[in-house]
Amino acid sequence: MTLLIVGATGTLGRQIARRALDEGYEVRCLVRSSRKAAFLKEWGAEIVLGDVRQPETLKAAMVGVSQVIDTATARATDSLGITEVDWDGKVNLIQAAVAAKIEKYVFLSILDAEKYRSVPLMEIKYCTEKFLAESGLNYTILRPCGFLQGIIGQYAIPILEGQAVWMAGEVAPTAFMDSQDVARFVVKALAAEGSNGKTLPVVGNKAWSGNEIISLCERLSGKEAKVTKVPLGVLGALRKFATFFEWSWNSADRLAFAEILATGKPLNADMTETYQILGLDPKDNTTIEAYLQEYFGRIVKKLRELEYEKEKLKESKSNKSKKKKVFY
Repeated sequence: MTLLIVGATGTLGRQIARRALDEGYEVRCLVRSSRKAAFLKEWGAEIVLGDVRQPETLKAAMVGVSQVIDTATARATDSLGITEVDWDGKVNLIQAAVAAKIEKYVFLSILDAEKYRSVPLMEIKYCTEKFLAESGLNYTILRPCGFLQGIIGQYAIPILEGQAVWMAGEVAPTAFMDSQDVARFVVKALAAEGSNGKTLPVVGNKAWSGNEIISLCERLSGKEAKVTKVPLGVLGALRKFATFFEWSWNSADRLAFAEILATGKPLNADMTETYQILGLDPKDNTTIEAYLQEYFGRIVKKLRELEYEKEKLKESKSNKSKKKKVFY
């Protein structure tokens, strides 16, 4: 039987697809664009064109499928709103799974969704959790809170390039996890009977504040960060302004989520039950220190290589110049 992954071209979805293939699953990916999913086909996954907003495309995608991993979500740069994808689309997908009598449905939600229901994306994730729980499907809900990959663009790159690191107040300490580690948890949940009907957190071993991440980046890069703090009031004003324009709705939703991070309340959870049920060890998780050390190590190595090539080119030009002088 086949495993269907929805959202397989995303940051997390592609890691899940890679992990599932490596563990011997027959993987089918529901995608809107075959061009953007070409890499998945090269890996060995079956590609099926479809759209969660179009119920008629989901029936064929479910044929022969025994399990579904749902990691799809609207992106900030997407023309589609979160209501279309994260609610209407998920209702369609869950209903199609019910009709197809899927054996297991794994849904990727967000940590503490029930605590911040005034934020559109959190409210939709929470309502989707409830809809799935009441659908009659055998399910597992996993709740990550942040990926290590995100801190590269937020902190590492600006510090390396001498640009401003934007922070809203004292950013809430967040237990980031490598998306590859999250993928390991997701695939484990497919076969773990103890996860049936459970809602489990999937977070890193330690919650890091923005200031702690900045200090770590400064130490590893040898560069000083230029921090620019944005008052919460400004975020609120920007959010309201963005809702006036349809093309900026996703941006407004993300700004609302940023206000959660700016509250300073830690995004973390006790992972004891998750580790016990899935049979995993926290020691196997990639730490933020190791992740950033590897990243900056690669960058420094690349810079040294570029500097070496630059010096070689300079030396070559100098030698050519000397030869010309001798000739004349």
